[in-house]
Amino acid sequence: MNDHPTSVALLRAVERFLQKDVVPNLSGPRRYHARVAANLVAVVAREIETEERHLRGEWERLGSLLEADGEAPREREVLRDRVRDLSQTLAERIRDGDADAEPWRGRVLAHLRQTGSDKLDVARPPRES
Repeated sequence: MNDHPTSVALLRAVERFLQKDVVPNLSGPRRYHARVAANLVAVVAREIETEERHLRGEWERLGSLLEADGEAPREREVLRDRVRDLSQTLAERIRDGDADAEPWRGRVLAHLRQTGSDKLDVARPPRES
């Protein structure tokens, strides 16, 4: 693993190159495809930048909902797998009707809204000032 430049810095450099040097010099379908490529690079960069924070937040919310004990795994891949497992458990409980009644229903909905919002933040480009 290299220290500098980071993978995010490299992706951001490609994004800037595409947006500032390539897109303005193209037209028609090629311009569109270059914009799509720049957006995809930006999405990957945002995912790398936010994934761990989003996973840890999801881990904490799921742990609280499911009364699961334990600390979040340190390794991102293990954390991702454990969050997926807890999400599966939550889905099973929802299918079983456990989320049909308050107050747990409200807590589940709040978790789902936050998780959905986190995922959309990765795909949605930031607003320009």
